[in-house]
Amino acid sequence: MNPLNRFGLAMFSAALLSALTALEGTRYVPYEDIVNVWTVCQGYAGKDVIRDKVYTPAECRQLAESQLVAKGREVLRCATVPLSQHEYDAYTLFAYNVGTSAFCGSSLLKKLNAGDRVGACNGLLVWDMAGGKHVPGLRKRREFERRICLGETPLATVHLYYWEAPYA
Repeated sequence: MNPLNRFGLAMFSAALLSALTALEGTRYVPYEDIVNVWTVCQGYAGKDVIRDKVYTPAECRQLAESQLVAKGREVLRCATVPLSQHEYDAYTLFAYNVGTSAFCGSSLLKKLNAGDRVGACNGLLVWDMAGGKHVPGLRKRREFERRICLGETPLATVHLYYWEAPYA
């Protein structure tokens, strides 16, 4: 981890939690997602999802907060260059969705660590498939994450940009 990333970026913000909720939606009853993974709340897909349980808003918020912190830490661990807040936010949202192993092994991270920040942000766009198919909702999400990554769109505008279900 780049030591410059340790301070100031390791905590998630209310805007990041709000953006995640807008992107993922909130479902208190577990469901199988587009690739048949049991999921609940704001897209939480851990092995500990209890299928028969109805989650409370407080439980969903705790899951989202803890996962954003965990994913954000992994983003910072894998990035060897200092990140701006908007890059951190975009990559944390991305890692929340695809997983930190996918982020840390990605060609976009290689570009980022090589200093190609624009190429790394543009690399988000290739991650628009689920179950071997292009998903329009994922494409829209990746376009939003890219705009955040490049600093073109403030994180707080997710509700204006992203008004439909992410996997529609």
